[in-house]
Amino acid sequence: MWALIGGIIAVVLGVLLAALRWWQATKYVITGGIVILLVLGGLVAVASGISDIKDRLAEKKEKEQEKEKESAQGPESAEKPAAPKE
Repeated sequence: MWALIGGIIAVVLGVLLAALRWWQATKYVITGGIVILLVLGGLVAVASGISDIKDRLAEKKEKEQEKEKESAQGPESAEKPAAPKE
């Protein structure tokens, strides 16, 4: 409970100091932060896209291998049901 109250007080004081006393410095930090977040967000999006492409290629390759195995087995090599026990 005390941590929550202390956190709220710290946020309010930080916003007041940033808005009133150090506005120019705060503006530079915010504008720099936006640029950094855009660059990092773009890198994450590119990495995610590359990973997605790799997953799709691996899935496609796996499906092709399954089709090759099925076509190589043929109908005569299909498993026969087990004989019933008497």
